[in-house]
Amino acid sequence: MVRSALIAALLCSACPAQAEFRFDQPEDEQAFVEANLLGIFYHELGHALIDILDLPIFGQEEDAADVLSVVLIDALFEEETAVGLAVDTAFGFLGEEDGVDDPVFWGVHGPDEQRYFNLVCLFYGANPDQREELAIDMGLPEERAWTCPQEYDQAIDSWGSVLDEIATDSGGRSIRFIKEDDGGEAWQFTSDVLKAEVEALNRDFNLPSRLKVRVDYCGEANAFYDPQRTEIVMCAEFTDALARMAEDTSK
Repeated sequence: MVRSALIAALLCSACPAQAEFRFDQPEDEQAFVEANLLGIFYHELGHALIDILDLPIFGQEEDAADVLSVVLIDALFEEETAVGLAVDTAFGFLGEEDGVDDPVFWGVHGPDEQRYFNLVCLFYGANPDQREELAIDMGLPEERAWTCPQEYDQAIDSWGSVLDEIATDSGGRSIRFIKEDDGGEAWQFTSDVLKAEVEALNRDFNLPSRLKVRVDYCGEANAFYDPQRTEIVMCAEFTDALARMAEDTSK
């Protein structure tokens, strides 16, 4: 399941509202956007698998989807790329936190800072011998770090069997990227990233029913799984928001 990609680590923070994604942005900024698009997509894929495979969820579904995102980052990429992807995705949570006055404790998602540490913990727990320095650099407290290998084992006990069930050596065509009219640079970049990822996932997995993936303008920075249409929608506004995070940090 190991694939390579060019993903760079980039710290993100609060961002100016006027900036939008541009193809002439520096490569490190585009890499940050790509990394977070993949992390978000894997999260929505978790929702899709829960629905399509009728999986039992013990706890919050959003937490389960976050866990799958980390499991896929660790499983699908070579070490250097996986580290860059995990770091960018983790800091993406902190970027969202910087743009919020107060944590939203009543929401279905956990507070972004907590999601940051959960991601760091699980990613460290997947390979603690090689990732100890990374965990320290990312501020993972020692009292949490010692439980992370066990937390990752629990994640593999749940999601690992699911991925084994849909894994294939011959490839599949169950995930379909829906190509629509060009909607601008953010739309095009998101489409390019997701089309390539869908092709890669189809080489590794075969679902029992068709899952559609589409890029759209939604009126807000969002991404979601629609169970009525069995479709993951990635909003181009999310790409613009990620570009604002990256651009502000580079100033």
